[in-house]
Amino acid sequence: MNALEIKNLSKSYADFRLEPLSLTLPGGCIMGLIGENGAGKSTTIRLILDLISRDGGSVEIFGKDNRKDTELMKEDIGVVLDEAGISQCLTPKNVGAVMKRTFKNWDKDAFEQYIQKFSLPQNKKFKDFSRGMKMKLGIAVALSHRAKLLILDEATSGLDPIARDEITDLLNDFTRDESHSVLISSHILSDLEKICDYVAFLHKGRLLLCDEKDRLKETYSVVRLPAAEFQRIPRSAVVGKRETAYGTEAVVRKSDLPHSIQSGIVDLEQLFLFMTKEAV
Repeated sequence: MNALEIKNLSKSYADFRLEPLSLTLPGGCIMGLIGENGAGKSTTIRLILDLISRDGGSVEIFGKDNRKDTELMKEDIGVVLDEAGISQCLTPKNVGAVMKRTFKNWDKDAFEQYIQKFSLPQNKKFKDFSRGMKMKLGIAVALSHRAKLLILDEATSGLDPIARDEITDLLNDFTRDESHSVLISSHILSDLEKICDYVAFLHKGRLLLCDEKDRLKETYSVVRLPAAEFQRIPRSAVVGKRETAYGTEAVVRKSDLPHSIQSGIVDLEQLFLFMTKEAV
């Protein structure tokens, strides 16, 4: 069963419009939601969680309408937003006591293990935590009530490289169970490159693409050529390009590339940057 199915989801504000968006997250997979600030990542996540009203479209979580089954939303989804939503006066010990009364499937032992793993002080108030510590506590809560779908909005932001690596390892372990899935937005594309099975690119409220990460790497590549030699590449092959005094760098479709031209492996950051340049 798919963890998440979005069809023609849209939302308009005075200065922003999320154009009709459709994507599917299969069970046992991690999808990275990529986009610049203001691209619509947080709006999409809030619509999935039914925290804001939509203008159109539908959202199904494990085959159920997200607006009808509130118990499903609470128990089966673990959420870490940019703001953790934990009272400033609570300590991790207090948080554990509150969550025990909030979730039917709260796992006290798992929560305490995550608190130790993340080196969080049990009796320090949330307001005195660094941003990184706040994110770690939010992730500990999300992982401790046996959720099947984790939704994380910039959850690795503010964490040092070692802590980010710990989180990505946890997410990989979480999805070893094929009934578990993760939707994670981040502007740190190197993190998403390591863990994601699927990638969705948002730019100014429009979905540029949504596909398997491995398929993207099979479909696209990078070329760096003198300007004169670059003219041999058909326009249909070029996703986006950048011209410098030293020549032309471009992301291209491999299938349209002449066999005589050598290309290199593309990474998510290159693909996103060149696609957005072309979109502009």
